[in-house]
Amino acid sequence: MNSVLIEGGTKLKGKVKISGAKNAALPELAAGLLTSHKVTLLEVPRVKDVETMLELLMELGAEIYVGEKIEIRTEKIIGTPREELFKAMRASVLILGPMLSRFGRAEILWPGGCSIGKRPINFHLMAMKKMGAEIIEETNKVVAKARRLHGTRIRFPRITVTGTENVIMAASLARGETFIENPAMEPEVIDLSNMLKKMGAKIEWQKEGVYIEGVEELCGTVHSVIPDRIEAGTFLVVGAVASDSLEIVNCNPSHMEAVLEKLGETGVEFSIKSSSIMIKGSKKFQPLRIETKEYPGFPTDMQAQFMVLMNFADGESEVIENIFPERFNHARELNKMGAEIEIYRGKAIIKGVRKLKGNTVLATDLRASASLVIAGLVAEGETEIKDIFHLMRGYENFFGKLRSIGASIKEG
Repeated sequence: MNSVLIEGGTKLKGKVKISGAKNAALPELAAGLLTSHKVTLLEVPRVKDVETMLELLMELGAEIYVGEKIEIRTEKIIGTPREELFKAMRASVLILGPMLSRFGRAEILWPGGCSIGKRPINFHLMAMKKMGAEIIEETNKVVAKARRLHGTRIRFPRITVTGTENVIMAASLARGETFIENPAMEPEVIDLSNMLKKMGAKIEWQKEGVYIEGVEELCGTVHSVIPDRIEAGTFLVVGAVASDSLEIVNCNPSHMEAVLEKLGETGVEFSIKSSSIMIKGSKKFQPLRIETKEYPGFPTDMQAQFMVLMNFADGESEVIENIFPERFNHARELNKMGAEIEIYRGKAIIKGVRKLKGNTVLATDLRASASLVIAGLVAEGETEIKDIFHLMRGYENFFGKLRSIGASIKEG
């Protein structure tokens, strides 16, 4: 699918079920490399990034069954996956720690992903070196070697989610104890940790960081992926700006406190239950100031969606992007629809304009795509979004879910 046509202005209503979290499923799929036993994952979202990871694992030598559940068994490594699989997503770097720790060698091509600014893997390589690996950087790939990794103390120059995940996986089979002083603490990282503990890993989270005591081998497990807090947050914004009312089910509100806090500041009405959120649509919103931070702060993966809501605020709103300061490609496209957004070095100023008009816009990354879909749902007339394939990387059946609550969307 290359494009979609959205007819704006229809008030949506109904119920949306949230899928499993892509950002938890990807490292958990990679963790299947840590054992020769079968690993079974439930609630894995059927999105493009998951398909890419499965292809990558199969080309490495993993035996994989895909049905309502996904089963992985990796007895040996037989080859290096195609370059395009590494280039398709940044999460391909997540095979580094498991392969190096279990097999003593990992060869990865430089990973790709969304165009949202610089996202080097030097933190990953630095950590593996500290754990005893020899790292050889070549023009198009990295080769890492180690007879057996050893535990060490690691402090990243700044908090990194995939870096933390790679080290936790690698340290699970390393000799001795590894301590990460400043680990990422996103729910997806904790979910990976919980899965590894079911496989026999010794991981202990404390106030000062996370301790991992290496073991000789890990066993298989059955694990259910947590709900996707970013998908849930995206549909909350849909509910706020484009619905009469919307019920978000199969979510974990405790993972979304920063998003819910900011929604509350806009004046939107919502009610929370243990695994669902009911939100009422609104025509008036209070202006916001959002500053993206590591969890439990406001997630960078939600700022594009909130920027659409800010267009309808009574006054001027502000977004400060601390994680990826260049992550504002969606602002240019929203301006084509009548928004008034100005960008200044990691900061966006959004003037409330009260209405948007349909236009032809270009999706540049995963979350930008979601923001443009939301804008199309509330804009006057028809909106065409090109390069919508980015959205398929992270949202399962997104347009099907929107149609089920009344959206008018044609796929091109």
